[in-house]
Amino acid sequence: MKPRTRRFAWIVGGLAVLGVAAALVLNAFQSNLVFFFTPTQVAAQEAPQGRPFRIGGLVVAGSLARDPNSLTVRFRVTDTAQTIPVAYTGLLPDLFKEGKGVVAQGTLGPDGVFRASEVLAKHDENYMPPEAKAAVDQAHKGMTMKSLREDAKGTR
Repeated sequence: MKPRTRRFAWIVGGLAVLGVAAALVLNAFQSNLVFFFTPTQVAAQEAPQGRPFRIGGLVVAGSLARDPNSLTVRFRVTDTAQTIPVAYTGLLPDLFKEGKGVVAQGTLGPDGVFRASEVLAKHDENYMPPEAKAAVDQAHKGMTMKSLREDAKGTR
């Protein structure tokens, strides 16, 4: 075999190994990828069915309910425009409170209840996850624009 042919075979073999490694990494990345959705997007059925994703917003005041004799907790998450019920079995973070920011990861059930496998709470007085803050601000802006249009029409 000529040196030139041998060098070409090594290059082709190296590219094949690199391609297989890249395919494996991308496959692992895609299977662990979790997207963030707001309650408004979930209500509009933009969230994937049967696949894990994250939902974020504010915990609705007065919505926290604990099932007796179990670790199951039910609460509602809102972005001030839509509200989604959440069920979580496990210990909640110490900083979890009604009226505060939360991000939950899990799947949406056929009954419309988000079954959380993990709940993350804010870590200081002024913090809210950037995605949740943007969603709340956008929903609030949409609600403000709607009320302004209603005021202009005199329907409110």
